[in-house]
Amino acid sequence: MSRRTSAFASVMAVTLAGFLVAGFGTVRVGGQNAEHGRITRHALSCAATDPIADCFDEDTIDSLAGSLGDFGAVGAPDRGRGMLTSYAHCSGGDYLDVPGYPRSRSEAAAILTECRDYMMENMDHAVRDAADLLDSDGNIRSSQIPGFISCTYAGSEHGRAKCNILAHLGRILHAAQDFYSHSNWVDGADPARPIGADNPPGLGNSGRADWLDLRHDTPAFPEGLISGCFDNASFLGEQRGCLYDQDRAHRVRHLNLNKDTGQIDPVIGAGTTERGAIGTNFERAVLAAVEDSADKWATFRERLIATYGAQCAERMICAITHDDPTDDCP
Repeated sequence: MSRRTSAFASVMAVTLAGFLVAGFGTVRVGGQNAEHGRITRHALSCAATDPIADCFDEDTIDSLAGSLGDFGAVGAPDRGRGMLTSYAHCSGGDYLDVPGYPRSRSEAAAILTECRDYMMENMDHAVRDAADLLDSDGNIRSSQIPGFISCTYAGSEHGRAKCNILAHLGRILHAAQDFYSHSNWVDGADPARPIGADNPPGLGNSGRADWLDLRHDTPAFPEGLISGCFDNASFLGEQRGCLYDQDRAHRVRHLNLNKDTGQIDPVIGAGTTERGAIGTNFERAVLAAVEDSADKWATFRERLIATYGAQCAERMICAITHDDPTDDCP
């Protein structure tokens, strides 16, 4: 799989701006309010209003979703090299059907497909890493369970099996959640303005995208799906690299599509970005991200059963979701 990264004007500009525009919020600064963590908790926590089957215990959901002062696994793509990769955030898939646009529809689709491939790649890794949770007799290996869920999600560091699995799940969830924030899958354009690069068309869908269902290998690419131009100029006001002609016309930018920030708790409120503040765009993005996050976890459980059999998979799932699996899992 190819990997597209962008050159950045300066390390300091990247570091600062990464907190501000990389995707649904990870931290609680710069207008973000830990949106990734909140979405993950709504989808997977046992403390959720309507918890799902095989939900995550308190310490484990803290490790996956992050907590105050901690990015968690779902926030790890917003740190270090993860900030530089469009596929980790479903960014960069911009296209507009106007003369002279510098990217074709198929090129934009290929970039968004990289994001889906990245999720599938991490799903495959997580399934393989689950084998290390059990010994040859099918018992949970306590050496592969971190005490008090003390995982470090840094780069490609390989540690205990549970941490490795949570790391891969975090990358999957981050990318899937950003898909709904960064693309036009759920949203609508501003009806008071003409359609154009700064007000691109929206698809107005509700709920998760079948195209992101990782149970299928090669789904048809959704007609009209795009995300925004996102490179070093995105970090610096999007006024250089996202321009494409001598008249300073700009491409569809991250700025024009993202629904990254807004109120989620105690109830889903208004979005605070330009696109998110239009109608119910932010709410629809959050609801779709919650639904898809739960489905990604369901897909992973199904993969474990198919790969290792129901009995071993049940123990693996228990080890992943419980804070003290050596005592809590039969």
